[in-house]
Amino acid sequence: MINWDEFEHIHVIKKLKQILGSWWNIDVVFTDERGLLKGFDNEKLTFCNPATAHLMSKEVAQQSIAELVTKSIDDLRISSNRYSIRKWDMAGYDVGIFPILIENDFVGTVVAMGFFKDADHTARIHEIRDRLAAVGCSGEMIEKCMSKMKYLDDADRGHFTELCELVAHEIVTLHLEISSRENRIKELNKELGHRFRYDNMIGKSKPMQSLYGLLDKIKNADTTVLIQGENGTGKELIARSIHYNSHRKDKSFVIQNCSAFNDNLLESELFGHVKGSFTGAVKDKKGLFEMADKGTFFLDEIGDTSPTMQVKLLRVLQEGTFIPVGSTETRKVDVRIIAATNRNLKEMVEQGTFREDLYYRLNVINIRVPPLRERKEDLPYLTDYFLQKVADQAPGSAKKVLNKRALEKLYDYPWPGNVRELQNEIERLCVLSGEENKLMAENLSPKILEAGEKNKVQGSRLQGKLKDALEELERDMIREGLRRTGWNKSKLAKELGISRAGLIMKVEKYGLDKRKIAR
Repeated sequence: MINWDEFEHIHVIKKLKQILGSWWNIDVVFTDERGLLKGFDNEKLTFCNPATAHLMSKEVAQQSIAELVTKSIDDLRISSNRYSIRKWDMAGYDVGIFPILIENDFVGTVVAMGFFKDADHTARIHEIRDRLAAVGCSGEMIEKCMSKMKYLDDADRGHFTELCELVAHEIVTLHLEISSRENRIKELNKELGHRFRYDNMIGKSKPMQSLYGLLDKIKNADTTVLIQGENGTGKELIARSIHYNSHRKDKSFVIQNCSAFNDNLLESELFGHVKGSFTGAVKDKKGLFEMADKGTFFLDEIGDTSPTMQVKLLRVLQEGTFIPVGSTETRKVDVRIIAATNRNLKEMVEQGTFREDLYYRLNVINIRVPPLRERKEDLPYLTDYFLQKVADQAPGSAKKVLNKRALEKLYDYPWPGNVRELQNEIERLCVLSGEENKLMAENLSPKILEAGEKNKVQGSRLQGKLKDALEELERDMIREGLRRTGWNKSKLAKELGISRAGLIMKVEKYGLDKRKIAR
């Protein structure tokens, strides 16, 4: 069913109506297939012709338009004409009726009114004066009406019909895009069902379905969880989902980013301190572990903790006890630990930078969050969610729609910043679009447009020296493989069919240092 109320707010339709009004003083209204006015608010709409405004406020005139539209639609059904131009007897002037067709079905019309189609219209002028006087128009209003009425010659009529048909086309396009979007959401709701309870995590892809299934299994447990994934994939969102679907949901959910403080400050934040334990400790302070008692503690960026801090965290995990800074008293807490990192902890264990015993304490349940490039089939659903979010933040504004080319550009881009980067891009695109309802590819960030162009020229590898082309391909395969496996070189070397030492040499050769390409 068409949402008629949206069309008055669509920038392109507003612009087309302004052109019709400024060129020929022609007013435009919409009707459904029965001729009933739609998206019509006489108090808010402005008309070029005062007589038309007067007429359209009367119920008898609206009924007359409905009869004219239904007769025109009946005629169009049995003819090959694209539109109908005829006299409106109640007013005496001409109107154009342009059908809105969806799948060859008449669902409504664009009605443009207030002009002459015949060159010899002198006799019509007297008729119009009489008709308008009969419906209560004042003499001043009639004179204004006549001064605005224009004759459309062949050239003008050609432009006029093109503009009106374009209005009808834009309505159909918008309706189809809205329907397609709603169908996608219905399909997603049907396929995912209750899984949307996980704090509105969006995705119908296989990796996300596997994630939802795992979250279902662990929600009633107190098991420690390790969430691994790149920046921007939504690790904190998953941690919140685990907490708020668990039996601890009515207790505290506490978050601490382990990379935010140095060791001394982090220890005070986590375990608290007693008065006088260091300069500035003017009173006892309760630590985050104590504040999270009976609840859940989310330790983000756990891979950035120092060896000293790792020892203290291990004690809490093993025994549930800790000692505040400057105290000798041991305190006990009941806390579920959820840790997250964008680093490969197993590789860090092999390198000696992360304690093996802490790793195994954390890695009871391991959740790998798929990067956006591995689940691009979720892009339409994610973009729709973020577009709705933008619309909700601006009450009264219509929800914007991505055009096909813009969505294709989003598919071409690898999204190193993942879902967070996508959200920022959608918000940026909505701002740059201004009042335009349809979001065009031209307003996307240069990096996204350039990525699409780069994909078009991948075939250039077939030119030049074979050695250079093979090295470029090898470098891309290793770079993508490192990201995909979370920098697990042993796993990637096995996938590529080379030794781990050989892979390390190639990583050095191509400058694929993790710190550089993880940005």
